[in-house]
Amino acid sequence: MKKSLFFALALVSLSFTPINDTISKKERDFAVKLLKDTENDVLTNVKGLSDNQLKYKPAPDRWSVEECLKHIAVTEMALWHMTDSILHQAPNPDKRTGIKNTDEQLVQMIENRTQKVKTMDPFKPENTPYTSADDALTSFKTNRAKLVAYVKTTQDDLRNHVTTMPFGPTDGYQLILFIAGHTNRHAQQIEEVKNDPGFPKN
Repeated sequence: MKKSLFFALALVSLSFTPINDTISKKERDFAVKLLKDTENDVLTNVKGLSDNQLKYKPAPDRWSVEECLKHIAVTEMALWHMTDSILHQAPNPDKRTGIKNTDEQLVQMIENRTQKVKTMDPFKPENTPYTSADDALTSFKTNRAKLVAYVKTTQDDLRNHVTTMPFGPTDGYQLILFIAGHTNRHAQQIEEVKNDPGFPKN
Protein backbone atom coordinates (compact mmCIF):
# COMPACT_ATOMS: atom_id res chain seq x y z
CA MET A 1 0.00 0.00 0.00
CA LYS A 2 2.78 2.39 0.94
CA LYS A 3 4.66 1.53 -2.25
CA SER A 4 1.57 2.18 -4.40
CA LEU A 5 1.03 5.52 -2.67
CA PHE A 6 4.67 6.46 -3.30
CA PHE A 7 4.40 5.77 -7.04
CA ALA A 8 1.09 7.62 -7.27
CA LEU A 9 2.60 10.69 -5.64
CA ALA A 10 5.64 10.46 -7.90
CA LEU A 11 3.43 10.44 -11.00
CA VAL A 12 1.48 13.45 -9.76
CA SER A 13 4.74 15.29 -9.10
CA LEU A 14 6.04 14.51 -12.59
CA SER A 15 2.82 15.72 -14.20
CA PHE A 16 3.49 19.19 -12.79
CA THR A 17 7.17 19.27 -13.79
CA PRO A 18 7.91 20.94 -17.16
CA ILE A 19 9.45 18.38 -19.52
CA ASN A 20 11.43 20.90 -21.52
CA ASP A 21 12.72 24.27 -20.46
CA THR A 22 12.35 26.00 -23.82
CA ILE A 23 14.77 28.75 -22.85
CA SER A 24 17.76 28.22 -20.60
CA LYS A 25 18.02 29.62 -17.09
CA LYS A 26 20.72 31.97 -18.37
CA GLU A 27 18.43 33.25 -21.12
CA ARG A 28 15.51 33.62 -18.72
CA ASP A 29 17.62 35.48 -16.14
CA PHE A 30 19.13 37.73 -18.81
CA ALA A 31 15.71 38.76 -20.14
CA VAL A 32 14.22 39.35 -16.68
CA LYS A 33 17.19 41.46 -15.60
CA LEU A 34 17.10 43.51 -18.79
CA LEU A 35 13.37 44.13 -18.43
CA LYS A 36 13.72 45.17 -14.78
CA ASP A 37 16.80 47.32 -15.37
CA THR A 38 15.30 49.21 -18.28
CA GLU A 39 12.06 49.78 -16.38
CA ASN A 40 14.05 51.15 -13.46
CA ASP A 41 15.97 53.47 -15.80
CA VAL A 42 12.72 55.05 -16.97
CA LEU A 43 11.22 55.36 -13.50
CA THR A 44 14.42 56.85 -12.06
CA ASN A 45 14.70 59.35 -14.90
CA VAL A 46 11.20 60.74 -14.45
CA LYS A 47 10.92 60.60 -10.67
CA GLY A 48 10.06 63.96 -9.16
CA LEU A 49 9.76 65.84 -12.46
CA SER A 50 7.28 68.70 -12.47
CA ASP A 51 4.58 69.07 -15.11
CA ASN A 52 6.64 71.91 -16.58
CA GLN A 53 9.67 69.64 -16.88
CA LEU A 54 7.65 66.75 -18.29
CA LYS A 55 6.25 68.92 -21.07
CA TYR A 56 9.48 70.73 -21.99
CA LYS A 57 10.54 70.27 -25.64
CA PRO A 58 14.18 71.04 -26.56
CA ALA A 59 12.96 71.95 -30.06
CA PRO A 60 9.64 71.91 -31.94
CA ASP A 61 10.61 68.68 -33.73
CA ARG A 62 11.86 66.90 -30.61
CA TRP A 63 9.86 65.03 -28.00
CA SER A 64 9.29 66.07 -24.42
CA VAL A 65 9.76 63.62 -21.53
CA GLU A 66 5.99 63.13 -21.42
CA GLU A 67 5.92 62.33 -25.13
CA CYS A 68 8.73 59.81 -24.68
CA LEU A 69 6.72 58.12 -21.93
CA LYS A 70 3.63 57.90 -24.13
CA HIS A 71 5.68 56.36 -26.93
CA ILE A 72 7.35 53.85 -24.59
CA ALA A 73 4.00 52.77 -23.14
CA VAL A 74 2.14 52.33 -26.43
CA THR A 75 5.07 50.51 -28.04
CA GLU A 76 5.41 48.18 -25.04
CA MET A 77 1.81 47.13 -25.45
CA ALA A 78 1.95 46.80 -29.25
CA LEU A 79 5.18 44.76 -29.29
CA TRP A 80 3.84 42.35 -26.69
CA HIS A 81 0.58 41.88 -28.61
CA MET A 82 2.64 41.12 -31.71
CA THR A 83 4.83 38.65 -29.81
CA ASP A 84 1.82 36.93 -28.25
CA SER A 85 0.18 36.64 -31.66
CA ILE A 86 3.28 35.02 -33.14
CA LEU A 87 3.46 32.52 -30.27
CA HIS A 88 -0.11 31.42 -31.00
CA GLN A 89 0.86 30.46 -34.55
CA ALA A 90 2.54 27.20 -35.54
CA PRO A 91 6.28 27.06 -34.80
CA ASN A 92 8.50 27.67 -37.84
CA PRO A 93 12.04 26.69 -36.78
CA ASP A 94 13.14 26.49 -40.43
CA LYS A 95 13.17 30.30 -40.48
CA ARG A 96 15.80 30.44 -37.72
CA THR A 97 18.51 30.16 -40.35
CA GLY A 98 17.74 33.73 -41.41
CA ILE A 99 18.43 35.21 -37.96
CA LYS A 100 21.65 37.23 -38.21
CA ASN A 101 21.83 39.02 -34.86
CA THR A 102 22.84 37.37 -31.60
CA ASP A 103 20.73 38.35 -28.60
CA GLU A 104 23.39 40.82 -27.46
CA GLN A 105 23.77 42.33 -30.94
CA LEU A 106 20.02 42.85 -31.24
CA VAL A 107 19.85 44.68 -27.90
CA GLN A 108 22.84 46.86 -28.82
CA MET A 109 21.29 47.68 -32.19
CA ILE A 110 17.99 48.80 -30.66
CA GLU A 111 19.67 50.81 -27.90
CA ASN A 112 21.99 52.64 -30.32
CA ARG A 113 20.59 56.16 -30.70
CA THR A 114 23.11 57.14 -33.36
CA GLN A 115 20.89 55.20 -35.77
CA LYS A 116 17.77 57.31 -36.18
CA VAL A 117 14.45 55.60 -36.88
CA LYS A 118 11.24 57.35 -37.90
CA THR A 119 8.31 56.29 -35.71
CA MET A 120 5.21 54.97 -37.43
CA ASP A 121 2.05 57.02 -36.93
CA PRO A 122 0.31 54.69 -34.43
CA PHE A 123 3.30 55.02 -32.09
CA LYS A 124 3.61 58.79 -32.19
CA PRO A 125 2.80 60.34 -28.78
CA GLU A 126 -0.07 62.40 -30.12
CA ASN A 127 -1.78 59.25 -31.44
CA THR A 128 -1.61 57.24 -28.21
CA PRO A 129 -4.58 56.84 -25.84
CA TYR A 130 -2.67 58.41 -22.94
CA THR A 131 -3.71 61.81 -21.65
CA SER A 132 -0.78 62.44 -19.30
CA ALA A 133 2.65 61.21 -18.20
CA ASP A 134 1.05 59.48 -15.18
CA ASP A 135 -1.41 57.71 -17.46
CA ALA A 136 1.42 56.43 -19.67
CA LEU A 137 3.53 55.39 -16.67
CA THR A 138 0.68 53.40 -15.16
CA SER A 139 0.21 51.50 -18.41
CA PHE A 140 3.96 50.92 -18.76
CA LYS A 141 4.40 49.60 -15.22
CA THR A 142 1.34 47.34 -15.44
CA ASN A 143 2.37 45.79 -18.75
CA ARG A 144 6.01 45.45 -17.73
CA ALA A 145 5.03 43.59 -14.54
CA LYS A 146 2.97 41.16 -16.63
CA LEU A 147 5.83 40.64 -19.07
CA VAL A 148 8.38 39.98 -16.32
CA ALA A 149 6.02 37.45 -14.72
CA TYR A 150 5.55 35.78 -18.10
CA VAL A 151 9.28 35.49 -18.79
CA LYS A 152 9.90 34.03 -15.33
CA THR A 153 7.49 31.15 -15.83
CA THR A 154 6.74 30.60 -19.52
CA GLN A 155 7.28 27.26 -21.20
CA ASP A 156 6.34 28.65 -24.62
CA ASP A 157 8.69 27.66 -27.42
CA LEU A 158 10.06 31.18 -27.85
CA ARG A 159 13.03 30.23 -30.00
CA ASN A 160 11.08 28.32 -32.66
CA HIS A 161 8.52 31.03 -33.37
CA VAL A 162 10.13 33.39 -35.85
CA THR A 163 8.80 36.53 -37.50
CA THR A 164 10.32 39.05 -39.89
CA MET A 165 11.06 42.53 -38.57
CA PRO A 166 12.34 45.43 -40.71
CA PHE A 167 15.90 44.47 -39.74
CA GLY A 168 15.40 40.75 -40.44
CA PRO A 169 14.05 37.50 -38.93
CA THR A 170 13.66 37.53 -35.14
CA ASP A 171 12.48 34.85 -32.73
CA GLY A 172 10.02 35.23 -29.86
CA TYR A 173 12.72 35.47 -27.22
CA GLN A 174 14.50 38.23 -29.14
CA LEU A 175 11.23 40.14 -29.47
CA ILE A 176 11.09 40.30 -25.68
CA LEU A 177 14.66 41.60 -25.63
CA PHE A 178 13.61 44.09 -28.30
CA ILE A 179 10.94 45.46 -25.94
CA ALA A 180 13.54 46.01 -23.22
CA GLY A 181 16.07 47.51 -25.63
CA HIS A 182 13.45 49.88 -27.00
CA THR A 183 12.74 51.07 -23.47
CA ASN A 184 16.42 51.80 -22.93
CA ARG A 185 16.60 53.66 -26.23
CA HIS A 186 14.00 56.13 -25.05
CA ALA A 187 15.29 56.28 -21.49
CA GLN A 188 18.43 57.67 -23.13
CA GLN A 189 16.26 60.14 -25.03
CA ILE A 190 14.70 61.29 -21.75
CA GLU A 191 18.19 61.87 -20.36
CA GLU A 192 19.02 63.95 -23.44
CA VAL A 193 15.97 66.14 -22.85
CA LYS A 194 16.92 66.61 -19.19
CA ASN A 195 20.48 67.55 -20.17
CA ASP A 196 19.32 70.20 -22.62
CA PRO A 197 20.53 73.70 -21.55
CA GLY A 198 16.95 74.99 -21.59
CA PHE A 199 15.50 72.25 -19.40
CA PRO A 200 13.49 73.93 -16.60
CA LYS A 201 14.98 73.94 -13.12
CA ASN A 202 11.61 73.06 -11.65
